[in-house]
Amino acid sequence: MKQKPQNFQRAGFFRRLAAMIYDLLVATAVFMVAGIIMTVILILLLENAVLDKHGLSHSMEVIAQSSLYANVIFGWSILWVSGFFLWFWRNGGQTIGMRAWRLRIFSTTAQPFGYGRALLRLLCSLGGVGTLLVLFDIKHKQSLQDRLAGTEVLYLSKEANHHTAWKDLQN
Repeated sequence: MKQKPQNFQRAGFFRRLAAMIYDLLVATAVFMVAGIIMTVILILLLENAVLDKHGLSHSMEVIAQSSLYANVIFGWSILWVSGFFLWFWRNGGQTIGMRAWRLRIFSTTAQPFGYGRALLRLLCSLGGVGTLLVLFDIKHKQSLQDRLAGTEVLYLSKEANHHTAWKDLQN
């Protein structure tokens, strides 16, 4: 991911918030689908006696009463949501919501923006709370995750937001 092009400004809080709301809807769908998939897998394992039902007759009763299974489903779903953000940030610098609001992540360092830095950015965002720093950092408009991961979120022009224009913005 190339460093900041000179003709784009850093994104403000409300534009970032709009993209976050859009992405929250997509992330919720990813979370739900991942949860359904893991639930179906657990039901199949329970019904085929690969996993013990502990004397209960229905697989859903076993899943509902087991904190282990609930945590497995939740953890699996969180991994998929995290993967959603990591993949989109690493491969193009934009999530679906960022694309809709013409925002893109750029590196502020010479270091390549790989999955490690994307994961650091995800963890430092504190579930989006790190973006509140933009409200107080009027001069630099950087969130906590931007500062710690060495990135910045820029507001693109309509022309630069198209994938065909990215070759001019990337390495």
